[in-house]
Amino acid sequence: MPSNNQYNKYQSPLSERYASKEMCSVFSDQYKFSTWRRLWIALAEAQQELGLGAITSDQIDEMRRFQDTINFDVATAYEKKLRHDVMSHIHAYGEQCPKARPIIHLGATSAYVQDNTDLIQMKEGLHIILAKLVTIVSVLSNQATKYKDLATLSFTHFQPAQPTTLGKRICLWIQDFLLDVEEVETRIRGLRFHGVKGTTGTQASFMSLFHNDAGQVKRLDALVTKKMGFESYYPVTGQTYSRKIDSQIVFCLAGIAQSSQKFSNDMRLLQHLKEAEEPFEEEQIGSSAMAYKRNPMRCERIAALARYVLCNSLNPAFTAASQWFERTLDDSANKRISVPETFLAIDGILNIVLNVASGLSVYPSVIKSHLADELPFMVTETILMEAVHAGGDRQELHERIRRHAMETARMMKEGGNKNDLLERIAQDPSFFRIKSRLKEISDPINLVGRAPQQAEEFINQVIYPLLKRYNNLIDKKLIPSLHV
Repeated sequence: MPSNNQYNKYQSPLSERYASKEMCSVFSDQYKFSTWRRLWIALAEAQQELGLGAITSDQIDEMRRFQDTINFDVATAYEKKLRHDVMSHIHAYGEQCPKARPIIHLGATSAYVQDNTDLIQMKEGLHIILAKLVTIVSVLSNQATKYKDLATLSFTHFQPAQPTTLGKRICLWIQDFLLDVEEVETRIRGLRFHGVKGTTGTQASFMSLFHNDAGQVKRLDALVTKKMGFESYYPVTGQTYSRKIDSQIVFCLAGIAQSSQKFSNDMRLLQHLKEAEEPFEEEQIGSSAMAYKRNPMRCERIAALARYVLCNSLNPAFTAASQWFERTLDDSANKRISVPETFLAIDGILNIVLNVASGLSVYPSVIKSHLADELPFMVTETILMEAVHAGGDRQELHERIRRHAMETARMMKEGGNKNDLLERIAQDPSFFRIKSRLKEISDPINLVGRAPQQAEEFINQVIYPLLKRYNNLIDKKLIPSLHV
């Protein structure tokens, strides 16, 4: 088998199986190195505009012609010899642009292209993620609206608690994702450009180029920043921007992993209860041995990738804490793995969340049956109050209910009987005065509190304003086309 065969080398599942083409493109070599060239062009343009006579329009035009046509093979050959990726690409670019070769990277250090590109990639990645989060909120809000009145059993400690509605439960998932939207918005707004800072962040090389004219150097920093689509730059840096920025952004993404795994955990439990299921395609196989099985494989995949992101989120934190003075290079190998892979993993997670949320199957009959199994115990306090209001003795009635409940629970556990507590109470003469009202008293919709109203208010007052503001981000085509 040829040594260059794609099956003879490791390929990341993140790019091959989980992340979208869009996100993979942002962290691809083509995007990265064409951005390096855009940065070199922006620097040359700004230097020329500010009066640096050594740079001509012919040189800049030549650089523009080869901005996206990258001679990767030449750069690879240079890197084997030079052991320096930035210098290798400078030489490779210079071979394509002989006129511009003398002024490429003029006054800059490696961090100029590396760090600014990292910031551009993260900003672009955050915009992709924001769009998917908003789309998820849109999809789940439709489900919450649809099921806002569907009474279901709620759980604490995964033990039956009190009735709620499925729509209210879905709103709990949405609330987590809304917090993620807010955090991503904050990170996008706060992200600045590294700018044009030189070897140790002092801009000494640019002061030399502009004959110690500090005003011109400041204008250079601002002009390149604007050309690359940023509103502001970090006013002080070492050779690199603070690695705390990577850590903050990756922790933001880890928050999305938390929300997604919580959603997937709840869905896995609901699928076990047979109350709701993730999508299952016509020819999908749930188990190689047990042909009948419908395993929650997509939600398990969400949980698996989320665990990876949560563990990986410590990498940038340790990197930020480990930097020495104006910079050390022990960040490079780690961040070129940990940051892109977090973006790719979160992108993959959100693709699956979208798929599950949009293809959710709900089984009201099963939900009603489970609620009926537990509801009689939950409604006993209301029955007691109603019977007292009808003239009964509270202490006597309490004891009658307690005995009926204990016997019902015993027969359910030992004999596998259904819950007949309400029938027992209806047949007890002590409760004859409210017998005709027992059905009304035990109607689940009367026991869910303000759950339907809470869901409706949340959707109208919180979710809809967000969706209106981000209507252009909701990718309606993305939802049915996802194959995960």
